[in-house]
Amino acid sequence: MVSQNVVVPDATTGIITVSTVSNSSVFTPSAQKPPTAPGHISISKKKLLKSLEINGDQSQRLNSWVDSMRASSPTHLKSLPSTSSEEELNSWMKRHPSALDMFERIIEASRGKEIVMFLDYDGTLSPIVADPDRAFISSKMRRTVKKLAKCFPTSIVTGRCIDKVYSFVKLAELYYAGSHGMDIKGPTKGFSRYNKDKPSVLYQPAGDFLPMIDEAFKQLVEKTKSTPGAKVENNKFCLSVHFRCVDEKKWSELALKVRSVVKNYPTLKLSQGRKVFEIRPMIKWDKGKALEFLLESLGFDNSSDVFPIYIGDDRTDEDAFKLLQERGQGLGLLVTKFPKDTNASYSLQDPLEASDGFLATVGGVETNSAINMHEGTNGVFSINNHCP
Repeated sequence: MVSQNVVVPDATTGIITVSTVSNSSVFTPSAQKPPTAPGHISISKKKLLKSLEINGDQSQRLNSWVDSMRASSPTHLKSLPSTSSEEELNSWMKRHPSALDMFERIIEASRGKEIVMFLDYDGTLSPIVADPDRAFISSKMRRTVKKLAKCFPTSIVTGRCIDKVYSFVKLAELYYAGSHGMDIKGPTKGFSRYNKDKPSVLYQPAGDFLPMIDEAFKQLVEKTKSTPGAKVENNKFCLSVHFRCVDEKKWSELALKVRSVVKNYPTLKLSQGRKVFEIRPMIKWDKGKALEFLLESLGFDNSSDVFPIYIGDDRTDEDAFKLLQERGQGLGLLVTKFPKDTNASYSLQDPLEASDGFLATVGGVETNSAINMHEGTNGVFSINNHCP
């Protein structure tokens, strides 16, 4: 049995702290915290990803791993025949049109509702780079997000640990959900209209896994040190093994090394993102659950007047996209230049479109604002009407 952390409000400080309660229901469908699982992601490589499970035939599983690693590579996507790629892209864009082209429709859908923003970091606020320690946010993007947070509650939901992503963003007025939502903290300043008299948020549903995560981290570092280009990142409640700089001929070797460590921890699960292996606690918690928890913390759990917008680029963001679909509220925006099966409604090509285009326009930042905003009854700004 693994203990679950729960949030307990401190009446004297107004800060929600974490205590540990033994509760095996965190691994069962009956658990009330975390909320009901949002379901599996919908992706074209679903069968390949399923074979990434630790149990099963090793050679078949290894081949599936390498195939999936190749499929996640933009280099391989670009190598598709040009005519086929163009046809596929045009078809995909009809199903997931540009959020910039459909901005008026988005504004109409959000009219009179309370907007809440959720943003992934890598590939959304910052470009994907070879060295994850150098995934810096631009000054312009920082200004955009800062001004956005003055209008709407704004959260960064990332696989990174909070300390790392905060060192990049350096904005205390945001909510941060690190480790794929397993480490949640509220703003320490800013957005006073909404946060006034409300406690900050602190929630860590995988707190008891920390010793195990640290132990697995040390083993992975030792195991992968002979693979040039491999980098192991400790994200506090999860681990990342980056292979973006690993020679493709070494991918199968690296996959076996990672598996050889993870198989010793039956309560940790292995999955794959964009040229990265993710090792996480096997609990019913993901970015979708983090989004739901934050909406509850903001008082929108049973509200029909909220309009969450989630922008992300990775497979792990699909849980959040699907949750919004299930709630029938708000929408997801996928940042990608290539067709992918997704639960997102709209698309953006890259972080530049996200910042200079969509976020700047929504927040009325550095562009002529396309909307007027008014303060709602909860102190949260919502869309009122179009500017002349």
